Amino acid sequence: MEKQIINTQNAPAPIGPYNQAIKAGNTLYISGQIALNPATGELVKSGVVDETHLVMKNLQAILTEAGMSFNDVVKSTIFITDMNTFAQINEVYGSYFTGTYPARETVQVSALPKGVNVEISVIAVKG
Repeated sequence: MEKQIINTQNAPAPIGPYNQAIKAGNTLYISGQIALNPATGELVKSGVVDETHLVMKNLQAILTEAGMSFNDVVKSTIFITDMNTFAQINEVYGSYFTGTYPARETVQVSALPKGVNVEISVIAVKG
């Protein structure tokens, strides 16, 4: 199966040996996104709500580049550093979906890249 690299200027450039996303057939695997502003490269650290909105906007930009939307997301993984912020993150996350929500897990971790509070990755399938 052929793999297609998906990259967009509207989401942060990778900061390591990976791509923003890989499309294999009709399935898109998006790498974990953090609250990096793609225009400035600045990290948003003004609170978990603002961070989560930017993470979701970064995911949306990659989905759009691949010709997909949040309606195509079938699986997401949310990594957070404090389970006490889950309700705030969940409210923002949920606002980006309409109709059927994807399968998901949320995992508390001890640390995330660049000291952020939330990182989200998704898998999408174009039907």
